[in-house]
This record gives sequence, C-alpha cells and structure tokens, in this order.
Amino acid sequence: MSDYAHRPGGALKFKGEGEKKKKKKSHSSSERAKVDSTIAQKEKERDVAQSGSASASGSGSAQPSGPKLTDAERKYQEVQAKRREERAKRNALLSHKDRVTDFNNKLDRLTEHHDMPKIGPG
Repeated sequence: MSDYAHRPGGALKFKGEGEKKKKKKSHSSSERAKVDSTIAQKEKERDVAQSGSASASGSGSAQPSGPKLTDAERKYQEVQAKRREERAKRNALLSHKDRVTDFNNKLDRLTEHHDMPKIGPG
C-alpha cells in the first residue's frame, strides 16, 4: 500500500466554525402540481394560438406576421434566401476532404499578424 492510497474526502474544515447551515424548506407536492398544471395550460394555449395563426395564413410563406414589409425589406429577404440556397448547393457538392483542403488553403493565404515575435533572450 502506497502513501497515496488514503485520500480523505469532503470539504476543508476551519477551526472554530460552529455555525450550521440552515436547511432549505422543501415545497409540498401540491404546490408543484399547481405550478406544473399552470405551465401545461400556458403551453396548450400557445400551441393553439400558433396553430390558429398558421392555418389562417394559408400559404405558409416565410413572411413575418408582424408589420408589413417594405419593398426593399422584402427584396432583401428574397436575395438572402437565394444566397443561402446557392451556398447550400455549393457545399453539397464538396466532400469533407475538399472542404478541409479549401479551409487549409484559405488559412495559408491569411496574414499571420496574430503570431507574436520572440521577445527577450531565448
């Protein structure tokens, strides 16, 4: 048996520490049941509201149900969606190996301004 075999566990104890910690009160199960039922009821109401608004829109377009979009905002969102689709198509054609080599080439092209020069003797 080595010197390191015995390891006492637990927190360190300070001399003269006579205070005992107060125990937390446990909540009764009836209070928890009330809270759980109110949470479940709120979730049901939210689900009903979401399903009602989704069926009311009909077309299911990506337009927000809030304020009306201006022409510029609508066009901006269309361009962003088109760019996301193009990026997804481009990435779908590349294998993981191709993506890694592209990433490494990109890192090679970057300037290494984050590298610290050697300072001091050594």
